[in-house]
Amino acid sequence: MLQNMCKMLEAAKRGGYAVPHLNINNLEWVKYILEVCEESKSPIILGVSEGAAKYMGGYNTVVMMVKGLLKDLNITIPVALHLDHGSTFEVCKKAIDAGFTSVMIDASRFSIDENIRITREVVDYAKTKNVSVEAEIGHIGGTEDEISADIGYAKIEDCINLYQNTKIDFLAPALGSVHGLYKGEPKIDFDRMQQIGQTLKIPMVLHGGTGLPDDIIKRAISCGICKININTELQIEWAKGVREKLANDLNVYDPRKIISGGENNMKHAITDKIKLLGSYNKA
Repeated sequence: MLQNMCKMLEAAKRGGYAVPHLNINNLEWVKYILEVCEESKSPIILGVSEGAAKYMGGYNTVVMMVKGLLKDLNITIPVALHLDHGSTFEVCKKAIDAGFTSVMIDASRFSIDENIRITREVVDYAKTKNVSVEAEIGHIGGTEDEISADIGYAKIEDCINLYQNTKIDFLAPALGSVHGLYKGEPKIDFDRMQQIGQTLKIPMVLHGGTGLPDDIIKRAISCGICKININTELQIEWAKGVREKLANDLNVYDPRKIISGGENNMKHAITDKIKLLGSYNKA
């Protein structure tokens, strides 16, 4: 049964581990993730970007697909269905109304006052539906960004202001990580991370988990990070397997066999992340 992220992330905060947030792109990816997490007894957050929701047919389609797999696969672990980087109140509302149990409103591109206004609107609506809300402060870069000191670190006073005026459940402060692949050495501000975590007392989220060395991930968890987002790494591993399948079997044409070529690679990567994040056997 789907649930919001509150209980699982509060448990992670108390237990000193992080819950994996793995983005989904199709039915096969949902199935692979759920199977590994059920076997590992790890709670899981299924992340859905606006683009992925559109690709899969829409928010209602995604919800029905996930609910169907939860039932058919006899999934017993805690599972949250989370909108990743919702750009507007309207998008978040659409996901909530379809049955998503958690949403991220990303208004970090606006001024802090506008970020607060938009985020509060989402929180007010989400709370009537028992849906958890994540927000962002600062600029979490993309693959086009260089790793530099001006990447857009979150200001502690802005984090406090956002939380106090919206009562969000979780915060994703920009602390040096980027989405996609890193072009240089990640420069994570652990001191700021720890200070924000100790000041706000709510679970924190780290975006851009792909490519971060294990020691950085472990240190981030020790500083209060309770949810780590991973997407590109799974895409890369899945693509490797599919390419190998096509290269080794020039006569294959069944889409099921082609897509499943990436299953083993992807499942191994998921298992490794569960062990690294410490969520193994925490369901």
